[in-house]
Amino acid sequence: MSTIYERLSTVIIEGNEEKVPKLVQKGLDEGLVPKDILDKGLIVGMNEVGARFKRGDMFVPEVLMSAKSMQAGLEVLRPHLIASGAKLIGKIVMGTVKGDLHDICKNLVGMMCEGAGFELIDLGFNVEPEKFVEAIKEYQPDIVGMSALLTTTMRAMGYTIKAIEEAGLRDKVKIMVGGAPVDAEFAERIGADGYGSNAPSGAELAKRLVGAA
Repeated sequence: MSTIYERLSTVIIEGNEEKVPKLVQKGLDEGLVPKDILDKGLIVGMNEVGARFKRGDMFVPEVLMSAKSMQAGLEVLRPHLIASGAKLIGKIVMGTVKGDLHDICKNLVGMMCEGAGFELIDLGFNVEPEKFVEAIKEYQPDIVGMSALLTTTMRAMGYTIKAIEEAGLRDKVKIMVGGAPVDAEFAERIGADGYGSNAPSGAELAKRLVGAA
């Protein structure tokens, strides 16, 4: 394995937002395959971040730093991935549901999903059910992810799933939900395909939903 892959994994774990894109560029300059830089460097690092978080060896602020460093690396790598025709493991549309203005958790899950090899379309926060429907039609994702931080906005998840069903698109996508007041029982009750309790578990769930875990 190239030492660049190992160094990339290390700086991802360290959350070094300055070094990651420089190492990605160095790898490209040395002729490394863009998909290998992603799979053997960036994703290996983020997988270790997820494992450490689950063990309690890393905490949310550190995970966020690692995720941001991953994004910085992807900014450099993404055009080369596209140019090389590399296939990512799936496409995910994410948004915080209508009435909810909180997006830190959603952002973290989105970054972890990118780190797992997904193409991410982020709809932001306070997203109307119709906007989710439009995004499914436009981007044809494999997964739709919804977040809510307030008990008062949880219901919007159910309304959004109903809107997706009424648009005839429910069988086109897997739906995952998460957020502080959400649990697996609620996810099942509203007809979601899965629930993620935190960012690493959300990324793992996304991989399972596309058969990549």
